[in-house]
Amino acid sequence: MKEKIGELLEDVKSFHADNMDQLEAFRIKYLSKKGIIPALFADFRNVNSADRKEMGLLMNGLKNAVQEKIILLKNSFENTSEIKEKPDLTLPSSSPLGTRHPLSIVRNDIIDIFSRIGFNVSEGPEIEDDFHNFSALNFPPDHPARDMQDTFFIEKDPDIALRTHTSSVQVRVMQNSKPPIRTISPGRVFRNEAISARAHCIFHQVEGLYVDTDVSFADLKQTLFYFAKELFGENTKIRFRPSYFPFTEPSAEMDISCNICGGKGCNICKYTGWVEILGCGMVDPNVLESCGIDNNKYTGFAFGMGIERITMLKYQINDLRLFFENDMRFLEQFKSSN
Repeated sequence: MKEKIGELLEDVKSFHADNMDQLEAFRIKYLSKKGIIPALFADFRNVNSADRKEMGLLMNGLKNAVQEKIILLKNSFENTSEIKEKPDLTLPSSSPLGTRHPLSIVRNDIIDIFSRIGFNVSEGPEIEDDFHNFSALNFPPDHPARDMQDTFFIEKDPDIALRTHTSSVQVRVMQNSKPPIRTISPGRVFRNEAISARAHCIFHQVEGLYVDTDVSFADLKQTLFYFAKELFGENTKIRFRPSYFPFTEPSAEMDISCNICGGKGCNICKYTGWVEILGCGMVDPNVLESCGIDNNKYTGFAFGMGIERITMLKYQINDLRLFFENDMRFLEQFKSSN
């Protein structure tokens, strides 16, 4: 009986079927009520008790081999039938239409607007040292932005941190270029802030820098007026408010009329009708000097804006967190955008 099972096992291993009918005949031959496997189990009662364990293992191995062969051949027939069905190339695609993320759309719009007036694009590392992120920008040693509440420092090295603004890129540009300099620096930045409808620990900025002889605050205002009108429309109201930044003097913040509520007041504009979109000012002479630029000969202006805030206003989105949640219902609304 042992030799018979061995011969049957070789027969099962070498079996090949060209169609489902042949496979069904194979199944009936071995597994039907009058098939080979049930007959072997019926003869099992005549096996000596000393040999039953070995014979039982052999019979179960044969049965498993038959079942595996049937499954293998059946799957091969199904896959072959799928391949033989030629697709209709004239049918419309069922795949969803892809689109750029709204933040990428607005980022590209901002770059395009400033490129029309001579600004190029510069980029830099997201992990920065203290000099480029703080010291070169006139941050005193005791400035609050250096504290852990605002900055993600790299463990074991207090002089290395995730950049808190793309101003660090401007420092690198001034160190490695000679005026005139006219550049914008888009990129991702990091601050240790609570996540809410208006804030996130990761966000995106575009910062601009213009350094040349005889650059004035009037040049700054006209540049930003042009930008706001191009991005938000000719009817957008704009105002400047005095402010303070360590790296600019004088400094200002620029507001535009809130187009989410039409100036009536909402949670985005804090019910004032105005939304601050960027900070700006004349580059502090100390910053120019720290970057190797003669502040007696050159002046400059700088500005910085959050892309999320701009995108919320442009598309009337009232919760910043939507940009990071990958909700297809939200992202599909931008299919028609460039």
